[in-house]
Amino acid sequence: MKTILITGGCGYIGSHVCVELIQEGYEVIVIDNLCNSSIEVLKRISNITGSDISFYQNDVRDKSALLKIFKKHSIDSVMHFAGSKSLPESLEHPIKYYNNNVVGAITLCKAMAESNCKSIVFSSSAAVYGNPTRLPITENSPLSTSNPYGQSKLIIERLLQDIFISDGQWNIAILRYFNPVGAHESGLIGESPKGVPSNIFPCMCQVAIGKQLKLTIYGGDYDTSDGTGIRDYIHVVDLANGHVKALQSFKDEPQIFSVNLGTGRGYSVLEIIKEFEKASGRNIHYEISSRRDGDVDKSYSDPSLASKKLNWSAKYKLKKMCQDAWQWQVLNPNGYD
Repeated sequence: MKTILITGGCGYIGSHVCVELIQEGYEVIVIDNLCNSSIEVLKRISNITGSDISFYQNDVRDKSALLKIFKKHSIDSVMHFAGSKSLPESLEHPIKYYNNNVVGAITLCKAMAESNCKSIVFSSSAAVYGNPTRLPITENSPLSTSNPYGQSKLIIERLLQDIFISDGQWNIAILRYFNPVGAHESGLIGESPKGVPSNIFPCMCQVAIGKQLKLTIYGGDYDTSDGTGIRDYIHVVDLANGHVKALQSFKDEPQIFSVNLGTGRGYSVLEIIKEFEKASGRNIHYEISSRRDGDVDKSYSDPSLASKKLNWSAKYKLKKMCQDAWQWQVLNPNGYD
């Protein structure tokens, strides 16, 4: 049984990846500082999988803590999710994002190298493509970010590329994913942001149950069919399966690669609202406000390389994304609290 260290494993994406890894027969160890997550997640994962998880409440910037974990466990690979992830917040607090994301990745890679663990799946983002000049976005599209969050991801990508150039014994998968939404079909784990959410799905959920009065749509004058921004939304379970496939693609021959994880289909904000209203049976009141700095008109993927290289493709449609997100909200009106 291979052992995988999950940084940020109590978070939204990390928790779903834990479930899929355990169900595929892997042993999972989680490190999380719980600054934007809940330890309750581990109980929920155990309820779903029937397995307990070794957990360490530490920060990935704490190298001594990382080294102790690597010394205690025979870790085969790392999946790195720990970090800050809000685009608007990154514009307000860029130093925080470079510190949490870039310094965290550097510290983790140092500890891995010293522990002779040279296998990592990195959680990157479509934000590294900035405002795309051509659609759909392929892995060869120009890399250019429009906000500190995306810039921090791009810096880490380049760090990993330089690590591989200097030491070709690493296995490195860089997964650029688009907009993860939805929740596990059990309704036990899902997206539970602390404070006021900024992503559209948790915002819609809170409007639907009456925790917020209305949804704010940032920008109604984009170059799209209805004036609202278009994004490639992907079910979080599909995304989690993509991480498992990336790990399983590692062979004896070391490699580094980057792949998009998306559906290849873009939906506008108004299309999302309409589908969510069907799934929830609730009206979503909204207002259109001015654009946010750093947002782009359209962004959707060409996922063909992931299909070819990883034998992976997204299987869940928008209807399922909305249904599972709504079920999670109904069963957990206050998230994990």
